[in-house]
Amino acid sequence: MPEITTPYATGTPCWVDLMAQDQQAALDFYRDLFGWQGEIGPGEFGGYAVCTLHGKPVAGIGPAMAPEGQPEPPTVWTTYLASTDAPATQDAIVSAGGTLLAPVMEVGDLGRMLIAADPQGAVFGVWQPGTFHGAGLVNEPGALIWNELNTSDVPAATGFYGESFGIEIQPMEGADGDYWALNIGGKGVGGAARLGEDRPGVPPHWLTYFAVDDVDSTVDALVKRNGSVLAPPFEMMAGRMSVVADPQGATFAVFKPKPM
Repeated sequence: MPEITTPYATGTPCWVDLMAQDQQAALDFYRDLFGWQGEIGPGEFGGYAVCTLHGKPVAGIGPAMAPEGQPEPPTVWTTYLASTDAPATQDAIVSAGGTLLAPVMEVGDLGRMLIAADPQGAVFGVWQPGTFHGAGLVNEPGALIWNELNTSDVPAATGFYGESFGIEIQPMEGADGDYWALNIGGKGVGGAARLGEDRPGVPPHWLTYFAVDDVDSTVDALVKRNGSVLAPPFEMMAGRMSVVADPQGATFAVFKPKPM
C-alpha cells in the first residue's frame, strides 16, 4: 500500500477534511461507504475526528461551527496544500490576490493551518506539519487518490498557485487541451479543469477524489445510504468515475483508475 511517512512537498495536496452539520452521521456514512474508522475527538480540538483506514489517517471529519452571528457554513470537503512555513504562505496568498478566510492557527503540536480562497473563489486549506504530516495512505480503495481544481480562469489560477505555492499548471498530455496537470518539481500532484457553460451555476472549487474497487457498486451503496448522484458513472481518460454527494450535501468523486 502507498503509505506516506515523510512530509509532503510544498503545494502538494496533503489532507482533506469535512465539516458536517451532523458529525456523527457523517462518520457513520463514510465508515459504511469506505470502511473508515473514526470517532468524535477531544474537546480541545473541537471534536475533530481523524478517520483511519488500515490504521493510517486518510481524512478528517469535524462539526460545522459558524462564527458568532454568521450563517452555518456549507458542508464541503476541503483540500489542504502542504507548506513548510504557513505564515509565509499566508503572506504569499494575500499578495497574489487570494482572500484569507481563517488566518494561521496552531493545532497543538500537530501543525499549523489556515483557510483561504483563490481569486476565483475556490476555497482551500494550507497545512504546515508538526507531528502530523497529513494523509498516511493514498491511492488505495477508500483513500484519497486525486485533487482537482475546477476554475473559471485557468491562466489566472496558474499565476496565483504558481506565486503562492510554486505549483505549475500545464496542459495534461493526451487531454486535448481541456484538462491541466498540477505539477510540483515536474511531478503531477493533481489536476485542473475549466468551468464552462456546460456547468452553469457551479462555483470554482476543489474536488476530492476517493479511490474505490468498483465505481458502480460504490454509487449503488451510496444511494442506498441516502447519498445523491451528480454525474453517473462514466469512462474518462484515466479510468471510471462518478461525482456524488453525501446525505448532507458534501460533493466528492469516486474513481477507479485504469490498470497500469
